[in-house]
Amino acid sequence: MSTLEVLLSKLKNKEAVIGIAGLGYVGLPLMLRYADVGCKVIGIDIDIAKVDLLNAGKSYIEHISSDLVASAFKSGFEATTDFSRARDCDALILCVPTPLNKYREPDISYVTNTMDALKPYLRKGQVISLESTTYPGTTEEELLPRAEEGGLTVGEDIFLVYSPEREDPGNPIFKTHTIPKVVGGHTAACLEVGIALYEPAIDQIVPVSSTKTAEMTKLLENIHRAVNIGLVNEMKIVADRMGIDIFEVVDAAKTKPFGFTAYYPGPGLGGHCIPIDPFYLTWKAREYGLNTRFIELSGEVNRGMPEYVISKLMDGLNDAGKALKNSRVLVLGIAYKKNVDDMRESPAVEIMELIQGKGAIVAYSDPHVPVFPKMREYSFKLSSEPLTAENLATFDAVLLATDHDRFDYDMIKQHAKLIIDSRGKYREPAEHIVKA
Repeated sequence: MSTLEVLLSKLKNKEAVIGIAGLGYVGLPLMLRYADVGCKVIGIDIDIAKVDLLNAGKSYIEHISSDLVASAFKSGFEATTDFSRARDCDALILCVPTPLNKYREPDISYVTNTMDALKPYLRKGQVISLESTTYPGTTEEELLPRAEEGGLTVGEDIFLVYSPEREDPGNPIFKTHTIPKVVGGHTAACLEVGIALYEPAIDQIVPVSSTKTAEMTKLLENIHRAVNIGLVNEMKIVADRMGIDIFEVVDAAKTKPFGFTAYYPGPGLGGHCIPIDPFYLTWKAREYGLNTRFIELSGEVNRGMPEYVISKLMDGLNDAGKALKNSRVLVLGIAYKKNVDDMRESPAVEIMELIQGKGAIVAYSDPHVPVFPKMREYSFKLSSEPLTAENLATFDAVLLATDHDRFDYDMIKQHAKLIIDSRGKYREPAEHIVKA
């Protein structure tokens, strides 16, 4: 049997060892899914604390239970910081971050560093799949030469695919296996292997003609959202000036059964995709002499929303005869979306920094984030404030940034002196509520 035939047989019969590099919000659910369908999984991560927790059968992500991790561990899953274990794997799936640098340009160092660490242990009969969101051409330009550096030929000895992650942390409706999986291969044989890699774990595979097509597909999905959120954020500002509730407008518009998708405004964009992905395409487009003006305009609107929220906070305090400086401000919800503990690119954190920068005393309350975590760009030595009537009364303003279901909104309304609502939770007008 050829190298291709042997690998296809292993994948289809669930005899292949699946290696997952990066065990965060993408890699961990994928690991659990492969373990659940009976595959041997080796997880590789540079974070020794994560590895130790996983090997103890414990989860470090709130919406993923430790019982699931413990079950996977009992079925043979193991986590390690030893990249040489890659030689034991038939498949290597890269699920590492692709943030922006301080110049808002793509930072794919996590991808290239991970590939460089795996490179000495690559062998015939392996498939490498990149799941990290990135610009079109990354797989061919960065992974392909590294995969072939040791004398292996992609498409014959080793196989290369791109299959973008589509995780939605905390969403109970969609599971890893129910979300269709786009797969693009560097060659026809690579695509065949990529399909065989994901078919045991994912209900529907969507093959595309190339890795570039798959990379562009992921960007289009998230740029579509970023542009439409930018549109509704801009309309929120216009509607507010006209005395119109934008949330009521969106709710009315979405009753149209065709031609409209509801997007809601907020205090800015958060998460690992929507605030970042548009810049991956605008950066790459410049290589082709193109300016993505529409995408960049929406990014400009969305990046300005934290400042807009701060202006509404200042207006509210001013009407109460107070300045923002020296005021005590409680930010409600600092995760990037409701009902999760995910802090990546959260606009609430930028809002906290802006509040503090203007001389106010900032605190936060978030049932999903008991202690402010270490972050690349922000540092607050804070813990979540108890949300009691007595504590609320000690703050000059409460700013709702993330609308977790576990907040008691009636109690907050009753005892907060001033509420700045950036999420449209308080629809009935009240003197002490400012819509932002």
